[in-house]
Amino acid sequence: MHNECMRTTISLDDETHEFAAYYARARGLTLSAAIDELIRKAQAPVASKPEIRYSPDGFPMFPPTGRVHTPAMVKEAESELE
Repeated sequence: MHNECMRTTISLDDETHEFAAYYARARGLTLSAAIDELIRKAQAPVASKPEIRYSPDGFPMFPPTGRVHTPAMVKEAESELE
């Protein structure tokens, strides 16, 4: 992988340029850095979608993690929301 910058000229259609410029402003980046970041994101492997399991009653369930959620844990989480 190269750590050097390469200077080049590209042509973007108006809509693409507007999107990249908006993205750059929103993230506090230069236009070049924004385009670089967007290209790298496009190359990143896509995370697999989690498998949703359903109970016999048809309710979606959390995927099995081996952790047990106790009533005390649920009450503590509810109290944090208040």
